[in-house]
Amino acid sequence: MFILYSCCLATLLLQISVQRYRTANQDTGVIAYETSKNSIRIKFRDGSIYAYTNKSAGIAAISEMKTLANKGEGLTTYINQHVRDHYQSKLK
Repeated sequence: MFILYSCCLATLLLQISVQRYRTANQDTGVIAYETSKNSIRIKFRDGSIYAYTNKSAGIAAISEMKTLANKGEGLTTYINQHVRDHYQSKLK
């Protein structure tokens, strides 16, 4: 069981790629993000990293966060107004 889990976890990690959050707003709290099929991880300016999942924040919220992250606009505001405390885990 552990070997299978490790294999699946390694596969999941390979599917995630870190993207710099490209925005014109120099005051944004978000500096980078990673997406996978069911989640998004957000790295903030203070170095903290939060994982939001379909289960913790909802499918619609994760979809919107991915859209805003790709656009480079509005992600920090969306997190603050809608999903701030709905993270699955704080990674750092």
